[in-house]
Amino acid sequence: MFALPLTDEVELRPLDPWRAEEFLDHLDRAREHIRPWVSPSFVATDLPSARAVLQRYADRWARDAGGIWGLWWRDTLVGGVMFVSFDAAVGVCEVGCWLEPAAQGRGMIAPAVRRIIDWALRERGIQRVEWRTNADNARSIALARRLGLRHDGTLRQVYPGPQGRIDLEVWSVLADEWAAAPRPTVH
Repeated sequence: MFALPLTDEVELRPLDPWRAEEFLDHLDRAREHIRPWVSPSFVATDLPSARAVLQRYADRWARDAGGIWGLWWRDTLVGGVMFVSFDAAVGVCEVGCWLEPAAQGRGMIAPAVRRIIDWALRERGIQRVEWRTNADNARSIALARRLGLRHDGTLRQVYPGPQGRIDLEVWSVLADEWAAAPRPTVH
């Protein structure tokens, strides 16, 4: 129905349940790359589970509790951004992202995450945006820094992982910090 151009080759579009087959094809290309960093419930392995992931986010969007958007590079779904959680009453949300290997290093994730953070803070009145990441995910931590988020702390051994319990870093930006920061040019 609509697409938001981020660059000449990249668009941000809603990732609705009817796109489950396209989403599954994308996950087939991305699965092993993203598996260490995302929730196991996100990494769908068949069409019903891909549809279920997208339906969960559609339901969250309908409840004003989250949302998901895909990144299309040259008309191919290669990743996306989401509100993992969104609580307008409390004024806190969590953003996240993922990308398949072929799309890395092309400068598409940061503008997409900036767009949803900006919308949450400026249009929806969110006061605090969080970014939670595995403490071993250097790329995610570097992105949090580039976005101007601050490291709040590390939750030690918070989740079980394949190599033992993992530490989770929490990064955030507050509405007044975002408003005071120089706004980067988005293509």
